[in-house]
Amino acid sequence: MNKITSFTIDHIRLIPGIYVSRKDSVNGHIITTFDIRMTSPNDEPVMNTAEIHTIEHLGATFLRNHEVYKDQVIYFDSEFKDKTIYFGPMGCRTGFYLLLADDLTSSEILPLMKEMFSFIASFKGEVPGASAKDCGNYLDMNLPMANFLARKFLEEVLTDIREEQLNYPV
Repeated sequence: MNKITSFTIDHIRLIPGIYVSRKDSVNGHIITTFDIRMTSPNDEPVMNTAEIHTIEHLGATFLRNHEVYKDQVIYFDSEFKDKTIYFGPMGCRTGFYLLLADDLTSSEILPLMKEMFSFIASFKGEVPGASAKDCGNYLDMNLPMANFLARKFLEEVLTDIREEQLNYPV
């Protein structure tokens, strides 16, 4: 069998950032998959399931409710809630995948990611969908750690992101 594309990325050289993982055409529409890498693979500790689960609930809720982007950057004159296909964790627990219906670059979604991680970092209260009726594992949540990790990613990666954190290592 051939390796899937994500297994061909050098995870030893991969650093936290936002990367285009792949672009697929579905019925003439481009779907862009982003690799939102929050920790350095095989170097830093992975995130625990409780905080990943919390970030997933908050991130998905934020994206699916997103209104017109605040700065009215040319691309962001439409709502991301209509472009969001999926936001969820990587099995390796080093980050998340985000699938958006459009042909996009990492730089184009950087304002959205800053906004989303700011939302997660400052979120207080009951996590959306964190009930037995709404979620299959609602007790596995850790909001304080999700706040911490989102703030860390925002401050250490997104705020002054470098070019090598927007493109996979060659």
